[in-house]
Amino acid sequence: MRNDLEDVQQVFFIGIAGVGMSAVAQYLRGTGKIVSGSDRYFIEGEENKIKQQLEAEGIRCFLQDGTGITAETQLIVVSTAIEDTVPEVQQAKKLGIPIVRRSELLAQISLTKKTVAIAGTSGKSTSAAMLYEILHKAKMEPSIISGAGLTSLIKQGKIGNAAVGSGDWLIIEADESDGSVVQYQPQIGVLLNIDKDHQEIEELTDLFTKFKKNTTGLFIVNQSNKLAAQLSADQASNFGFEEKSAGFSVENFAQNGLHLSFTIKGQQFEMNAIGRHSAENAAAAVAAAVQIGVDLKTCAEALARYEGIYRRHQILGQKNGVWVIDDYAHNPAKCAASIKACQPLAHKVIAWFQPHGYGPTRFLKNDFIQEIADALRPQDEIWMSEIFYAGGTAVKDISAKELTDGIRAKGKKAYFLEDRNDLLEELRPNLDSEVVLLLMGARDPSLEKFCQDLFNSL
Repeated sequence: MRNDLEDVQQVFFIGIAGVGMSAVAQYLRGTGKIVSGSDRYFIEGEENKIKQQLEAEGIRCFLQDGTGITAETQLIVVSTAIEDTVPEVQQAKKLGIPIVRRSELLAQISLTKKTVAIAGTSGKSTSAAMLYEILHKAKMEPSIISGAGLTSLIKQGKIGNAAVGSGDWLIIEADESDGSVVQYQPQIGVLLNIDKDHQEIEELTDLFTKFKKNTTGLFIVNQSNKLAAQLSADQASNFGFEEKSAGFSVENFAQNGLHLSFTIKGQQFEMNAIGRHSAENAAAAVAAAVQIGVDLKTCAEALARYEGIYRRHQILGQKNGVWVIDDYAHNPAKCAASIKACQPLAHKVIAWFQPHGYGPTRFLKNDFIQEIADALRPQDEIWMSEIFYAGGTAVKDISAKELTDGIRAKGKKAYFLEDRNDLLEELRPNLDSEVVLLLMGARDPSLEKFCQDLFNSL
């Protein structure tokens, strides 16, 4: 497969603005290939930040009307969200151009480097970013293809979810949501956790079991996650939170405001982050880095400077005494962990969540209700706006109101507000210096602007 990729010079991405697609596109451009793409969010006469950033990297962008694909195009890349009715797909078939899924292409790319594939239902982007920063600090010149922008790269004007280094190692995320996790054959496989998300637990366990079998070298798991721990290959290589059986266990954990401190194998770690899950993600990165050859002291120095990733507990700031935090949480476990991570910061957490996808919300309805209700303290609140609809043929047979009704039935404070643009005015009387306002949601490209605008208007 490596030779197939080397023979291809001109690649076109359909849906290139998506975080996963843009990462692979930028990586290929960084290796010298001619890359272009289209997206339905590219509208003539309208500015688009992602489009501008891609074009700054030398990636030509087109409207999603088929005009960008020519006889010179050698390969078409699509995401799972792209349907056969899209004009580019029709044009590609007409011209006889091969079409591959993003995950298939990523699997081919991963064969060209020594690869660390990070899997699990939560925390992949964070752990990948932490490992990248550690290897970068160790002067190993790593590459990364991630599901979120690293703040350190975003500060350079980039999208931040991809980088091409001259070293041997590539860090990728192995996604279970579309089953593509089974396509990768990494030298090091990392399994962070197994929690119900896009599939039932049995299906997820089967996928991650195949991922383990496909890993050609070391397989590292989170010993603190019961389901992940069942796939342990070597406890000495595993990580965990206050898990003595794991070789890389987080000990002496403390959160002081927006700062974490803990030890791993006696090495002191200090990080600007929040939540136990952040320490677990750090332990995963450290476990992988040590196996690659990085010492613990270098790991600690790198994580002390770690600046986080886009929309993962991204602190927008404090205004009028209120901390506002923007987070990508979108499944039950992530929402619950995000809420819990904010609780040490203030007497009260007011969380807002916009579910995405009618199918996923329906599938996870009871889990959302139970896990969010369990995470909320008596004084905390959860607000939800209507489910984000990304287009396509989804059946709109559920409302976010069913989630808030269920949470309220469990004795917790839960409110439905159909239009998110009314949120600030509804909340304003209750916002004071003892409150953290946590904004959660995924997939909707307008969320960044919504959260920033709300903070600016506070």
